Amino acid sequence: MRYIRRLRRKTVWLMPIGSGAPKLLRMSQSGQHKIAIVGAGTAGTTIAWCCMMQGLGRQIALYDANRTRVEAQVLDLNHGLQYMPTAAVEGSDDIGICADCDVAVLTAGVRQRPGQKREELAAANAEICQKLVPEIVGVAPAAIIVVITSPVDAMTYVASKVSGLSTRRVIGSGMVVDSSRFRYLIAERCRVTPRDVHAFIAGENGGEGVPLWSSAAIASVPLHEWAVPGHGKLTVRDRAEIFENVKEAAQYVIAGKGATSYAIGLGVSQIISAVLNDENRVFSVSSMLNDYRGISDVCLSVPSIVNRGGVEAPLPSPMNQAEELGLAESARSAREILRKIGI
Repeated sequence: MRYIRRLRRKTVWLMPIGSGAPKLLRMSQSGQHKIAIVGAGTAGTTIAWCCMMQGLGRQIALYDANRTRVEAQVLDLNHGLQYMPTAAVEGSDDIGICADCDVAVLTAGVRQRPGQKREELAAANAEICQKLVPEIVGVAPAAIIVVITSPVDAMTYVASKVSGLSTRRVIGSGMVVDSSRFRYLIAERCRVTPRDVHAFIAGENGGEGVPLWSSAAIASVPLHEWAVPGHGKLTVRDRAEIFENVKEAAQYVIAGKGATSYAIGLGVSQIISAVLNDENRVFSVSSMLNDYRGISDVCLSVPSIVNRGGVEAPLPSPMNQAEELGLAESARSAREILRKIGI
């Protein structure tokens, strides 16, 4: 049976073609959290699915310029509603679907082609970002904007500049997934759960990145002091291999399945949760830096608190000289991308 979908303000209607009166499936409730996802591709719909599974938001709205795709994605998600917390899932090729959202996640953009330079990707996606961000702000002026579009540090900078919002209210996903990979690999070597590993990757996403070994710990034990019988001790070689695997992880996944999706979906859903529930969670997210270790007017990832107000000033994380130099190099590289695209 074929279906058509009718949007009436914030109510989702689905009706079989040729049937009588439309059947109301879900009705959104005023005063409940609304999450808007701009871009209904692999990353966007996986984020939506993760939010649904965790019961984040009573309304989830997907926007995509491709009407056929967004309607198909919404229908597929709606067909699984009985297996997860109640939510209203809607979609449209009209940006108005994002109206009055609490969080808007920007995933729209083109994928990097094999051999394509990062500045070429940045130039193409900056045009998309410059168009969509003001439209999002126009329909949801109170929203926190979370940027996923690659290269994420450059796009977070563009979004911050064109939105007219406080820099606190524009957050890039940055090194959230890289930090998760980092913790997973440390945990695997030391035979502990990743939840008890506290470690971050900082710097420019897609660049070298900066593993913050000097502040890494397992539970209450600094990693450089970790020597637990049966759980190993990280050698210099172990550390080098772990960081190399962090850097290569995304390309390995992409080579095998075409795109990364689950880790970014879960990571971004946690950022959304921190905003909606005012959790004061610490993530290595990308945000506009202002005299952070001498770095200003560029977006990079460093450990920062995320809550209902957005992202707070970066934490004064301990760094050794090599880590500080790595962060400065990340800033130089991020600025060079912006310079090459004329921003």
